[in-house]
Amino acid sequence: MNNNFGDLRYRFFKSGNPAMLYIAINIIVFIVVGVGSLFLPANMGDYYVNEYLAFPADIAQWPFRFYTIVSYAFLHGGLLHILFNLLWLYWMGNLFLDFLKPRQFQVVYWGGAIVGALAFALIFNLSPQLDSKNATLIGASAAVMAIFSAIATLVPNYSVRLLLFGDVRLKYLLLVYVLIDVVGVTPRSMNIGGNLAHLGGALFGFIYIKSLQRGTDLSSFLIKKPKLKVIKNEKPKQKSAAVNQVEIDAILDKISKSGYENLTAKEKQTLFDASKN
Repeated sequence: MNNNFGDLRYRFFKSGNPAMLYIAINIIVFIVVGVGSLFLPANMGDYYVNEYLAFPADIAQWPFRFYTIVSYAFLHGGLLHILFNLLWLYWMGNLFLDFLKPRQFQVVYWGGAIVGALAFALIFNLSPQLDSKNATLIGASAAVMAIFSAIATLVPNYSVRLLLFGDVRLKYLLLVYVLIDVVGVTPRSMNIGGNLAHLGGALFGFIYIKSLQRGTDLSSFLIKKPKLKVIKNEKPKQKSAAVNQVEIDAILDKISKSGYENLTAKEKQTLFDASKN
């Protein structure tokens, strides 16, 4: 049991794999919120989540709930919600890390979460048919969609095997998901906020890879620069004696007859010293 627990702890928290890290954090948050809700009156757990941790579409609330641009991405509305997101994060996240770096994963993941939330808020505030005052957003879907979109843009012809469908190329799989989200962006949709966030995340993942292919890495600000060492300059030591001109002339004659490569190491050093003087 101890070995199994240590192995899980290493894979989730110490392996350096950000996909596994976020899977673990999401599971922990889901359990804590679920258990905490048991000690509150009925429906009060959902109320506190929506009131204090979910991302609001109402721009007037942003100065007081600025932290929700991060917290919303760790919250889920039910077991199927978190299960679906984490399975896709596991599959697409590890595939992403086969081709790109962990720092690039971090930028795509959080860039997708932020752009997805802003896309959700933008449409809710622009559309007269949507209620921006009471709309909130939770879930890691936008961040996961950004990872999915990024890897599908980078290696569009990479195939994954799906139950009942066989091998499917990533570009076609992404296209299906995008179309589903586009169709779901209607005022009567039960998950219009989530669909908008998915599209925002997908757009960020696509833009990131296209920028990378053009030579601009949006994650370059995370590259650690090497520390510069200060070295005290010392005055060069003066030669104790002048170079013997006769010796130099003999070396030059030898070069003219047999070439520089036939000089001894001592003769080359003597010539070098003379050139500095």
